Amino acid sequence: MMRHLISAADLTRDDAVLILDTAEEMARVADRPIKKLPTLRGRTICNLFFEDSTRTRISFEAAEKRLSADVINFAAKGSSVSKGESLKDTAQTLEAMGVDAVVIRHGASGAPYRLATSGWIDAPVVNAGDGTHQHPTQALLDAFTMRRRLVGRDTGLGQDLAGKRITLVGDVLHSRVARSNVDLLHTLGAEVTLVAPPTLVPVGVETWPCEISYDLDAVLPKSDAVMMLRVQRERMNAAFFPTEREYSRRYGLDGERMAKMPEHAIVMHPGPMVRGMEITAEVADSDRCTVVEQVANGVSVRMAVLYLLLGGSEPAVTTTPAARTEENK
Repeated sequence: MMRHLISAADLTRDDAVLILDTAEEMARVADRPIKKLPTLRGRTICNLFFEDSTRTRISFEAAEKRLSADVINFAAKGSSVSKGESLKDTAQTLEAMGVDAVVIRHGASGAPYRLATSGWIDAPVVNAGDGTHQHPTQALLDAFTMRRRLVGRDTGLGQDLAGKRITLVGDVLHSRVARSNVDLLHTLGAEVTLVAPPTLVPVGVETWPCEISYDLDAVLPKSDAVMMLRVQRERMNAAFFPTEREYSRRYGLDGERMAKMPEHAIVMHPGPMVRGMEITAEVADSDRCTVVEQVANGVSVRMAVLYLLLGGSEPAVTTTPAARTEENK
C-alpha cells in the first residue's frame, strides 16, 4: 500500500484487491457482539471536513472507532477557517497536536494532494472527496458491493471485476464519484459506460477508459450494475437541462426501465438520493437496490484503508485462542 490515498487512479489492481479482501475481514467484525478491534489503539485520526457530509463523515468515524483509534472531528463551520485561516495553518496546527492520520474533505479539487505533498504534516492523508475531482473510498466501497453481489462474498476473495459491465448514469460533469469509479473499475477489469445528457458530460471524457452513451434504454439490457448519480445543483451555475421532468423522462430509473435489466443486475446510488428525479421510490426500495448495503460496506472498506495505512504488519483480525485451536484441528 501507498502512504496516502488521494486518487482511485493511483491504485494498482493488486492494491485494490488487497483493500477489498481486507474489507471482507473487517466486515466479519460487524457480525460480532463487540464490534471493535485493538488495531489502532493509541493512534489519533483527524476528520478534517471543509464540506458538509453525512454518510462519509459518520462512516469514517465509525471505522476509526471500531479500530480503537482516538478521533478528532474538525468542521470548518465554527472553526478558525471561518475567520480566514488557511489550509496550511490548519494542517500545521494538527501536526503540532501529533495526529497520526488525516481524513480530508474539501471543496477545492486538489486540496488533499496539496496537503499530502506539501510537507505541512507528516501523516498519511486520505481523500474523503475533493471538489469535482476524486472520492476514492466511495469507489472502493462501490466496487466491494459489486464484487459481493456479482462475484460472491466467499468466491470473490482475490478476484477483480473482469468482464462485468457497469453503467453510470446522470450528472457526470460534477461527479467525483463518477471519476473515481471509472478509474477504479477500469483497473479492476470492468467495462464502464457513462450515460448522461450531452451538457453533463465533461470536456475530454473521450480520453477516459470508458464508453459514452446518450441512450439509457439501449444500455440497460446489457448492464450488470447501474449506478444512478444525483444532479448536483449546488455545483451548477447554469441550466444544464430544460426541466426536472424532462431529465427524469430521459435519464431517470423507474420500475419499467429496471425491468429491462438482466435478472442478476443491481441498482446502486452513492447518496443522497433525490427520489422522483434520478430514481423512483419503487426502484430505491426494491431488493435490487444496494444503497443501504453500500453504506454498511463503506465502514468495512474505510476500516481496511485505515488499517493498511496505519496498522503495520499484524493480522487485520486477530482470532481468539479457542478459534485458533478449532482451526488447527
